[in-house]
Amino acid sequence: MRLHSRRHSLGHIAAGLLLGLGMGLGAQAQTFPTKPIRWVVVAPAGSSLDVIARAMQDKLKDQLGQPVVVENKPQAGGTVGTNEVAKSAPDGYTWVMSFNGPLAFGPHLYPKLPYQPLRDLQPVMITTSQPNVIAVTSSLPVNNMKELVALLKSEPGRYNYASVGNGSSSHLTVEYIKAMTESFAVHIPFNGSPPAVMSVIGGQTQIMASVPTVLAPQVQQGRLKFIAVTSKQRYALLPDVPTVAVSGLPALRQFEALAWNGVLVAAGTPRPIVDRINQALNQALQDPAVRERLKAAGLEAIGGTPEQFTQLIRDESTKWAPIIQRSGARID
Repeated sequence: MRLHSRRHSLGHIAAGLLLGLGMGLGAQAQTFPTKPIRWVVVAPAGSSLDVIARAMQDKLKDQLGQPVVVENKPQAGGTVGTNEVAKSAPDGYTWVMSFNGPLAFGPHLYPKLPYQPLRDLQPVMITTSQPNVIAVTSSLPVNNMKELVALLKSEPGRYNYASVGNGSSSHLTVEYIKAMTESFAVHIPFNGSPPAVMSVIGGQTQIMASVPTVLAPQVQQGRLKFIAVTSKQRYALLPDVPTVAVSGLPALRQFEALAWNGVLVAAGTPRPIVDRINQALNQALQDPAVRERLKAAGLEAIGGTPEQFTQLIRDESTKWAPIIQRSGARID
């Protein structure tokens, strides 16, 4: 009898603790946030990730009632800022705007990556997804992918390509093309898109794959020219630019490489707080002024649930692992 009573009492205590915990988390979510939020963007000012964060910043303040302070940390291909948030307090007050480089490619590129994306981070929401565009300096004597690949194969090592950082989709998109076509160009990484684009304009590099955000203005001014987009279908915002897949090269017939990004917090952040952040982000992303600003920058707003973002990271990591291994790309 005593044992039964004791078990019964312990059951009531446990239930009470769980109920109290649930009520505590619910109250946390209702009052969250009570202080400014720090939003680490793992790319420099002027980059596509920075454009997204700053486009949403004021709307998020309206939604949450607290300032959202953007801090740019582009070092080491975005892994420094991503790791910093992975190691932050799981309270919802530190976010990271990261992308496929640190989240899906990093575990296969860095032998000593200090975090594991889906163990140490909680995905909150996809912000945008879009193809990269292959662009070349206007003086390069090529106008399509077939001619570009032929040029790279004719003089291996003569030409350089810029990327927005080691391990980024800007980097691995070209490595994928090189591996599939057995061509070669020297990789020159930069911290973000602005300096990378300037290197192509200035002639230090000749080729670049990136989202259209900072490439389109340079193309309009005649400094660069678009060669192809990396989606399977033509890109609605650049309907006249053909896809890599229709280049006429059999090795590239199934080619697709998308650039995507999103917001994450430290693993262990209470789900009610994750949901509160997700709600605010989705509402900000649906604002017509925000969507128009992103569209003008060549960015397609996505949004969605934490589960959808988690699945995207998992699927992309699986897809790119053999591509990275085949390319031989490693970052120490």
